Amino acid sequence: MIADRVLQRGQVSIEDLVRVLGVSQMTVHRDLDSLEHQGWLRKVRGGATAAPSALFESNARWRGSTRLEEKRAICATALEGAEPGQAVIVDDSSTVLSFATGLSARGAFTVITNSLQVINELSDEPEIQVIALGGVYHASFNAFVGMFTADMARSLRADVAYISASAVDNGHCYHQSQEEVLVKRALLEAARRRVLLVDHSKFGRQALYQLAPLTDFDAVISDDQLPPEHQESLRAQGVRLELAALPG
Repeated sequence: MIADRVLQRGQVSIEDLVRVLGVSQMTVHRDLDSLEHQGWLRKVRGGATAAPSALFESNARWRGSTRLEEKRAICATALEGAEPGQAVIVDDSSTVLSFATGLSARGAFTVITNSLQVINELSDEPEIQVIALGGVYHASFNAFVGMFTADMARSLRADVAYISASAVDNGHCYHQSQEEVLVKRALLEAARRRVLLVDHSKFGRQALYQLAPLTDFDAVISDDQLPPEHQESLRAQGVRLELAALPG
């Protein structure tokens, strides 16, 4: 209930939680500490907030509700390069979700993924074969992660991998979760071609763990709100950058 209230409102006070839940301040403090440790929220003076920093993202529901216009435009551009009959890898990022769900309108595909949401979304699509990568389920990502997931990914071979990242800085992409980086690297190793889908807000941010240099990707697709200085810098580094046009 605390996590849902924080995600819905963006910020809550300890006094409000005590009143609504009918529990003591000590209980609320303890629960906020637990939720912060799990990555659901950030504890601040007098309450908690769901606003992400460079080293924090709340959970899959929160991430799925942000930058929707940019993500849809990026995925529409990526779908233009998807060819029926391909085996494609998609990760558990909210950015890649609309790409995965858009494949069914383009023909028959084999989709390899660790995302429980993608598995559920595509399970009834008659022309989509889903290969689910199991492992340890992580509620914050609504996905399977860890060593077993990575090992399963490495046993496969796909045509293209479409993944995202939490941050892009100094010619590299990063993620805040070590377990996620382990799986994403395995997904990249399993594909002949690699595509990074990342909206403009991720550039110039920081996250703990380096995932890969941008030059390792066959294409980096962002949106046309990416500042010109970032565009010029990336292309000067040899990054194959594509920009998706936002509506209007």
